[in-house]
This record gives sequence, C-alpha cells and structure tokens, in this order.
Amino acid sequence: MEQYGLPTRLPYVRRSSPFKEAVAVALRSLRASKLRSFLTLLGIILATSTLISVTGVIHGMDLYIAQTVSDMGSDGFRVVRMAFIGNFDPKKFLELQRKNPQLSREEYDFLRHRVNLSSEVGMQVNRRVAVSGGAEKLDGVQLIMATPNVGAITNVQVANGRSITDAENERHIAVALIGTDIKTTFFPNVDPIGKQIKIDGRPFTVIGVAKSRGSAFGQSLDNFVSIPIETGFQIYGARTGIGYVAKAIDTSKLFQAQDEMRMLLRAYRHVRPGSDDNFAILSSDSLVDAWGRITGVIAGAAVAIVSVFMLVGGIVIMNIMLAVVTERTHEIGIRKSVGARRQDILYQFLVESCVLSACGGIAGVIIAALISQIVNAATPVPMALPLYAIVIGVGLSTMVGLFFGIYPAQRAAKLDPIEALRVER
Repeated sequence: MEQYGLPTRLPYVRRSSPFKEAVAVALRSLRASKLRSFLTLLGIILATSTLISVTGVIHGMDLYIAQTVSDMGSDGFRVVRMAFIGNFDPKKFLELQRKNPQLSREEYDFLRHRVNLSSEVGMQVNRRVAVSGGAEKLDGVQLIMATPNVGAITNVQVANGRSITDAENERHIAVALIGTDIKTTFFPNVDPIGKQIKIDGRPFTVIGVAKSRGSAFGQSLDNFVSIPIETGFQIYGARTGIGYVAKAIDTSKLFQAQDEMRMLLRAYRHVRPGSDDNFAILSSDSLVDAWGRITGVIAGAAVAIVSVFMLVGGIVIMNIMLAVVTERTHEIGIRKSVGARRQDILYQFLVESCVLSACGGIAGVIIAALISQIVNAATPVPMALPLYAIVIGVGLSTMVGLFFGIYPAQRAAKLDPIEALRVER
C-alpha cells in the first residue's frame, strides 16, 4: 500500500474515534431533549448531590473539631468529674452525680508533684458571670478561673498585652485577660490595657487581650474573661466545678500520660481494682470518637438514601436506553450491513449510557457545591467538599450508567441487520 501513498496502519486518532463518536452522540441526545434528559438523570443528580453534601458536612465538621472546637491539641487532655461525650450514657447521669466526687485542690497538688509523663498540669474552673464597664453590661460571659499555665496548655494566644503570671495568682491579684468580644464591647476604640472592668460587680484590671478564635456552632469563642484561679477561689469558693488540664511530654506519650494520671488519681481516691473510675479523662480523640459515632449514623442513612436514588436513576437510564435502541434500530441495521461488529454496537451504547449517567453526576457535584456555599454563608454548620467525594460521586454515577446500560447495549448488539433494516425510520 505504501507504493500508492497509503498508510499501512490507521493513525492513532482513528482508533479513538468510536469513543469520541459515542460521546458526541450522547451529548447530542442530551441537548435534543433537555426535559427528558433532566427527568432521566434526576435520580442520579439527587444521589450524587446527597452523597457529596453529606460527605462535605462530615468532612467540614472533622476539620472544624480538629482546628477549633478542641483546644487540647494532639498532646493535651483533661480530667473532669463527669464526661458528657465519649462513652457517656445519659441514663447513668444520676448515678454518676452520686458516685463521682468533685475534683479538689488537694488532688491537683498531689498529681502535679508526681506525674512524670505530663510536662504541664493546670487547674481550671468555668462559670457564667456578668461583666460591666462604664454604662455597658454583658450577661452570660464565660469566666475562666485558671492557673497561669492553662493558657499555654490550651494554646490561648495573646494579641495585646500579656498573660497572667504565677505571682499574680499566688497573691490573689484582681487582673484579667479578656476575649476580643469583651474588648469590642467595652473598649472599641481605645487600648484596654490598664483599664478596669467589673466581674459580678468586682473591679479587675485588664492586662491582656486574647487572639480571636472565631465561633463554634454559632457560639462565640471570644466572649470570655480569664482571671487567676486563686483570685477566683477567694471570691467564689473552691468546692465545685474544678477540672485539670494536662499536656503530655510528647504526642507519642499521650496515652501513657493519661494512664499515669488515671493510676495516680485512682490511688489517691482508693478506688478498688476492677472498679470503674469515679472521674473522666478527655482528649481530642474523645471528641473525634464521639463525632465518629454520630457521623456513622449519618453516613449509614446517607448510604441508604443514595442507594435508592441510584437504583431508581439506573432503572430510568436503562429504560431510556431501551427506547433509544428502538428509535435507532434502522440505524443499527445500516451500520451492521456496512461492516460494524457486535462489539462496536455494544461499545457505542455502553459509552452513551456512561456519558449520560456521568453528566448527572457532574450536575450533582455542581448542586452540592452550591449547597455548600449556601450552608457556609447562612448557617453555623461548616461544610467542605473533599476532592475524593467528588471523584467518588462522579465515578459511582458513571458505574451505575455502565451497569444499567449493559442490557440495552447487548440488545442493540444482538439485533439482526436484515430485520433491523426492515424497521421504518
């Protein structure tokens, strides 16, 4: 053939033309009947948008809890009287109220002098108070009474001024580190350092302003005032609400540090071997585990809904492809009469079914992205669309098109060319 100037092989682009042709035919079919195409793909669109939206909420919450809600970091943990997350059973609340004694200052002194696997151990009490300054007053402000090292353990950063010192704590000095909400309310246009605010009517001098942390679930994390814990004990007493905050010497030693703290506190309280702890230890993992149980239920429900939508969408696509085979029977007969093989016909209709379904998946991704923008703008629920969810959504919708397109494609491939040509166009 070379002597006549003809190639001995078909160029590479010719080999890919059947795929391009099938894709072009599928896209022309979508454009030709937009309403039918939308109704055909409605199930796939709903399934994909639901899958990606639910995954986006879960992923967004995972990031949110890791970055914002949990202030313990990867090497910090807390000791509290009762835990309302993790393995907490609400039915045992009254039993725990009776069984678990309050944490005390004496236990704190015992622990901090004996731990070896925790680099820092602090004490903290939280309560709600009224804060006033001049003519302004705020109710429901979070008062954090803490030892000076708690700020470093919980990664509270100072934007202006300084933190509370050990000397101020030991001498019961009335000083306060305030959040940005307090600064904005009482000192919007002036430097608050050295100014006074009143906490439940008692004057405190502002020594610093904490760096803003934003909000969690619609609640501001900057609406707080922190004072020395000994000053707080002098005012409010030291009988209830005490908790301990600790930081392991290394992230890899976190669980060993928790076990050491548990062992020491059990020994101090004379808890018998085999008996349950009468206190609780929490870390960032506790929040992640609690959220994991919630997301497991959400994911299970989402899988059920997506499965129904995908099944309905697949059946609709199969019916539409069967109708397409009927409409194009004469065309199939012509193609077979000029040399098209069964596998060529099968391939074309499978590609058309996959392209049709993939378009539904892409539309679902676009809808999920719009939902994400609306949710992030209008609600406190964080939502982030991970790339893997988009890939899974489009890939799954394409696989549905492939699976439910097999029967129509086989039916088209098995048509007798003579019988097909007899069908009027």
